[in-house]
Amino acid sequence: MNAGDSRTYFVYILASQRHGSLYVGVTNDLVRRVQEHRESLVPGFTKRYGIKRLVYFETFGDVREAIAREKEIKRWRRDWKIALIEKDNPEWNDLWERLVR
Repeated sequence: MNAGDSRTYFVYILASQRHGSLYVGVTNDLVRRVQEHRESLVPGFTKRYGIKRLVYFETFGDVREAIAREKEIKRWRRDWKIALIEKDNPEWNDLWERLVR
């Protein structure tokens, strides 16, 4: 990655329902990636447990920072992840509509 790269990276959390199963991921195209999860195109954990609702995301300009943050959040206890979500999204609204407007 060169110094002039202006890509945007996202760390995101998906949920199956309020306080249900959680999934933390990283991507450079949040709309595409969440759409893939919503359509069950991503094999594995999210497809198996119906995890499709975008409840949290952060934006980064550096891929290394995004990956480090994803790893950090994945190591957190579940209650810390819930607190992170509820800080900005106390109702656990699906943020998908905000992305595609």
